[in-house]
Amino acid sequence: MFRNPLLLIALSITSFIAVWGIVDTASLTAFAQQAVALQFSSRAWFIMLTVSFLLLTSLYLALSPYGNIRLGREDELPEFSTASWLSMLFSAGMGVGLLYWGTAEPLTHYSLVKSYAGERVAAGEALLATYFHWGFHAWAIYGLTGLVIAYFSFRRGTPSLIGAPITDTFGDGLFASGFAWISNLLAIVAIAIGLGGSVAMGVFQVKDGLDVLFGFEDSGLRLTLIVFGVLVACYILPLMVELDKGMALLSNTAMVLAGLLLGYLLLIGPTAYLMSGIVEGFGNYIARVLPQGFQTYTFMDTQVHNWFADWTLTYMVWWLSWAPFVGVFIARISRGRTIREFLTGVIIGPTVFSILWFGIFGGIGFHSILEDHSHLLDVVETNLDGVTYAVLDLFPLPMLTSAVVVIAAFLFVITSVVSAAFVLGMFSTGGDLNPPAKVKLAWGAVLGALGLVMILSGSIEAVKSIIALGALPFVFIVLVLVVCLLRTLKEERGHRT
Repeated sequence: MFRNPLLLIALSITSFIAVWGIVDTASLTAFAQQAVALQFSSRAWFIMLTVSFLLLTSLYLALSPYGNIRLGREDELPEFSTASWLSMLFSAGMGVGLLYWGTAEPLTHYSLVKSYAGERVAAGEALLATYFHWGFHAWAIYGLTGLVIAYFSFRRGTPSLIGAPITDTFGDGLFASGFAWISNLLAIVAIAIGLGGSVAMGVFQVKDGLDVLFGFEDSGLRLTLIVFGVLVACYILPLMVELDKGMALLSNTAMVLAGLLLGYLLLIGPTAYLMSGIVEGFGNYIARVLPQGFQTYTFMDTQVHNWFADWTLTYMVWWLSWAPFVGVFIARISRGRTIREFLTGVIIGPTVFSILWFGIFGGIGFHSILEDHSHLLDVVETNLDGVTYAVLDLFPLPMLTSAVVVIAAFLFVITSVVSAAFVLGMFSTGGDLNPPAKVKLAWGAVLGALGLVMILSGSIEAVKSIIALGALPFVFIVLVLVVCLLRTLKEERGHRT
């Protein structure tokens, strides 16, 4: 693998970032925050236009005759069951983020919105913003990226590389080949940096859960590093087995735990209040999701502009940073499905689950502060990592449910790292759908080092800025990939007729 110039340069870039972050974390964080702020201030409109275009294009492809095209041979059947398929793509795409932000994000938005509207109106608007960040637009980014890779890999026989559709569509001339090579390089960097942030987020949450379970009051960085070390040791084994053996077991276990936790809170909590909020929030989201995708808050004040940059824009580029690895990974597990089935499952399934998740966790948070007049907002402001555990402490068996969150978070992070190492292994071997274990292990080590950098930053806001910095170039690449797909689909349809 070390004869591959692309991989050597990618390893050099990611290793440089890792070393920089370990030696001078504050400098890397400051650089990332300043660079991202500059880009957001000048290109916010373009980012929102791009993600809305991706959603509308996905809708068009799913409803058009192109939706009948199968990703593979015409008689080919899916490799994984629908249930395993959905749990694998979902846990790889967002798993640990839901555990971390379930209550924390809606309440954070609420803290801002209530200064512009009444408290109860603010609760609904906060849930709308959360649904938007985790809903159709996010999964359209994943879905369309994955569809491009799946279509070109399984119907046209190209390698499973981000740049392969470019050379297949525009030829292997100097310009097309060069742009494809750069696309592959930026995809690798975006994957590595994005997963480093996911590792840090998961470690923060597991560490806070252990504080709750064992009554640690000042465990500090020492426990965080111990959790990180155990995590690295635990994801080594899955990297040494076949994808279907390792990933399916881990992702299914994590999703079962998350589902059981969600069901428990719904039944033991204020069920009618939560279901009413979910139904109302779902209707509000469906009614406003498309216009919200074009919202840039141009005429609002600085406070709203900062919120828009820190949350909506950061989320959109965050999903873009994950799109190369999630897209390639879900393409790998989606062979044999039609374009319509692929887009419907990838976009609608996880979005519905996200609405249920935030509707329940966020609804519990709002019930606590609006009806019970608790001090949960104080926890959001002082200990963001511990908000989920503060919510669980409101109900019976808090030690058990906290343990479930710790285990699920741990499994979700392992699943994400295994998925990313698998995709990076594919890039390392020129698109091999079953890369060697040693290649995946090498990338597992790089992801661990970048995760350590994010952990040393000590701030979730710093983590978000570093991820956004790595993802910004992919905003342009994903548009080129969509052009390749639309052009080639049109040609295939012309050949059929």
